[in-house]
Amino acid sequence: MSTNQQVILRERPTGWVAPEHFELIASPMPVPQDGEVLVRNHWLSLDPYMRSRISAAKSYAQGVEPGQLMVGGTVGEVIESRSERLAVGDTVLAATGWQQYAALPAKQALKIETTDVPVSAYLGVIGMPGITAWTGLMTICEPKAGETVVVDAASGAVGSVVGQLAKSLGCHVVGIAGGPAKCRYVIDELGFDACVDHKAVGFEQALDQAINQTASKGIDCLFENVGGDVFEALLPRMNTFGRVALCGMVSEFNRPPAAHYTLRAILINRLKVQGFIVSDRMDTWPEIRQALHQRVAAGQIKFRESVAHGLENAPAAFVGMLKGENFGKQLVKLTT
Repeated sequence: MSTNQQVILRERPTGWVAPEHFELIASPMPVPQDGEVLVRNHWLSLDPYMRSRISAAKSYAQGVEPGQLMVGGTVGEVIESRSERLAVGDTVLAATGWQQYAALPAKQALKIETTDVPVSAYLGVIGMPGITAWTGLMTICEPKAGETVVVDAASGAVGSVVGQLAKSLGCHVVGIAGGPAKCRYVIDELGFDACVDHKAVGFEQALDQAINQTASKGIDCLFENVGGDVFEALLPRMNTFGRVALCGMVSEFNRPPAAHYTLRAILINRLKVQGFIVSDRMDTWPEIRQALHQRVAAGQIKFRESVAHGLENAPAAFVGMLKGENFGKQLVKLTT
């Protein structure tokens, strides 16, 4: 091919994101220079953090300006190499954004082994989402056997791994998800002890029933992905000296920040609440990735994927993910 396809940010959204905020364009085929490789991307990762990157508000990373390529993780195949680090045919993980082809320094691409795991897992359960789950649970929540761990967005790429890891540590795990189908999956397939549908009537009563099944009669560890009304309901149900890993506030991405009225629970229950960005500790990624790889290969961690086909469908899939329409990790398959 003589041209590349890319998705750029057309304009910043105010409120809900729409596919019209993005544009599919044709661009020249990238040419690798010395020390670089040309990669044909096979898979693109869509993640909630991307919403903050297209906002004008201050964030922890540089945003995407209108007219610029959308950022994102990819897995692809090296089709030309001008580096001794990588050879033609190698499968690599990189952050090349929403495009079909990319030229980049070979040192910025990680060669991955896919003989015993699906290649797409490196964008989900073995990739950034899985490492996020491990980091927040193990280093901030620090759960102990017998404690109650609650995670919202429980059927998603991060929450599903959090719950399975917590179960492996001997914890009582309660998930929160949107809809009965997702809750059935969380219990029947992932092995959580309970799941509460936050869309259902009587959500808080069902939550009390789920967290009162153990001796602790409350939440010891909360892995928070959602924010808003769900977080508001969870904070007062924390046990004394509970721990909260604040990973995301996805419910607040497309509206003004929520007014939180239960923050007093942090004081009363002497809670440890820590926000974290997983990219702050890149030095820990190789060891965590290897541990997750081993568990996935052994069938100890299960996962599910929602797949859109074609780069042109990435914007609609991204919007759907932000609305909770995906089931598990949201990906875009870029090749046929």
